[in-house]
Amino acid sequence: MKELIKLRHELHKHPEVSNNEFATSERILAFIQKYSPDEVIKLGKTGLIFIYNGEKPGKTTLFRAELDALPITEINNLDYTSAAKGVAHSCGHDGHMTVLAGLAKKISQNRPHKGRAVILFQPAEEVEQGAKDVIEHPDFIKLKPDYVFALHNIPGVEKSKILIKQGSFAAASKGMTIKLFGKTSHAAEPENGINPAIAISKIIKRLNDLNQDKFSDLTFLTIIHVLLGKISFGTSPGYAEIRATLRAFENKDMKLLTERAEQIVYQVAKEEKLKEEISFSEVFPAVVNNEECVKIIENSVEEANLKIERMKKPFRWSEDFGYFSNEYKGGFFGLGSGINQPALHNPDYDFPDDIIKSGVEVFFNIYKKLNL
Repeated sequence: MKELIKLRHELHKHPEVSNNEFATSERILAFIQKYSPDEVIKLGKTGLIFIYNGEKPGKTTLFRAELDALPITEINNLDYTSAAKGVAHSCGHDGHMTVLAGLAKKISQNRPHKGRAVILFQPAEEVEQGAKDVIEHPDFIKLKPDYVFALHNIPGVEKSKILIKQGSFAAASKGMTIKLFGKTSHAAEPENGINPAIAISKIIKRLNDLNQDKFSDLTFLTIIHVLLGKISFGTSPGYAEIRATLRAFENKDMKLLTERAEQIVYQVAKEEKLKEEISFSEVFPAVVNNEECVKIIENSVEEANLKIERMKKPFRWSEDFGYFSNEYKGGFFGLGSGINQPALHNPDYDFPDDIIKSGVEVFFNIYKKLNL
């Protein structure tokens, strides 16, 4: 474990933001090459895949971790506090990477008898396109994984307790940007212009009043930013923007929520004689667990003698592992990181070293069931 903890501290001390994980990728490559993978594939600028091939045909089992850190200034006073100004591993991806590095070490000592084990280090989880870019990469498409697994540490939960759920595990989300184009005029002659102010109030009111009865599970829409013209008391503005975050536990509800939100914008823009533009960013599908994968995880947790909690509702946060679970049989679980652990994305968050072993054990047990 000392070797893994040293790696985790190095990764923590030298974090890099999404799509710039060059040194992080090099550290991972140097560490895992010591454990003799049969193949190494580089995806894009920083993504890495390590493959251990079995002697006989069988299933391809993929395990994934994230390379990127967050644009947050760390406030911890640790021997390995972030040395990168304004960047920190405040989501625990340094720990997730270390768990997969530990898995690679164990697989190298217990090579697959059948099929193959694939270990993926994915760039840019925090900004959504990371997983999407990976699954669309020709070298990844060729792998055709039968199963994909990942974990996320969960603050507020007893250390090493495993959280699992059938179906949706984490919510779908997307950012919606609404642009409204009217006509600017003098503030003394507002009748000569088309001011989007009334449209803004109508759109916000109608978006907030979307009827929850139309959806199968929880959905909600949060207005996060509004812009109307510029600060000039002599001008009646002709341009406005509204930004909102849409969330839904189920992908089908996200589709419906998106359609209904768009309809409201189109309708109000027509009423107020405005032109409109709608765009979406940071699109995360819901993480949906496959029933077979959940059973494999549960059996693996029991074999590791760890506590398990079966969740009743998905998490409200999002994770781009949803892109994988949309395409392949996916299994995603939570790894408790401590009752008093600061929340994810907080500047004083630090992944606890004493849960690394539990993550490695669960993943290795999954691997044994499918490839040994």
